[in-house]
Amino acid sequence: MSTLELKDFTEEQEALVVKSWSAMKKNASELGLKFFLKIFEIAPSAQKLFPFLRDSSVPIEQNPKLKPHAMSVFIMTCESAVQLKKAGKVTVRESSLKKLGATHFKYGVVDEHFEVTKFALLETIKEAVPEMWSPEMKEAWGQAYDQLVAAIKTEMKPTS
Repeated sequence: MSTLELKDFTEEQEALVVKSWSAMKKNASELGLKFFLKIFEIAPSAQKLFPFLRDSSVPIEQNPKLKPHAMSVFIMTCESAVQLKKAGKVTVRESSLKKLGATHFKYGVVDEHFEVTKFALLETIKEAVPEMWSPEMKEAWGQAYDQLVAAIKTEMKPTS
């Protein structure tokens, strides 16, 4: 397991993340797709970062590879957020983290991409659980996302 120190992720923050993820989990496939469509709405050029979208002739929302990819990213992001308090760190298998880092490096992902993704994630969650949304929940999810990104960035280097 790869670890990264956590900046005071409180029990209250954990409770907000866990409660909202429990409510969203059953719709992870649809929410994952919404999340990615929001990314591409904000930053259309981000589509070029995904090989399976570059030469696709179908509308983006109908691309057969987008929905499963979006769902796996959304689930991994949310599950890693839920683990923060319990583990005291971002918990992603080291092999997965190395692969994520190498892939993000290979495709030229930069800080701005992570910022757009964070905004899209927070907006997706806000729309998914509007009755739970609060400044505290936004802060909790934002901090959880930042921790995951920091862990991925530590592995963003060329593969040998």
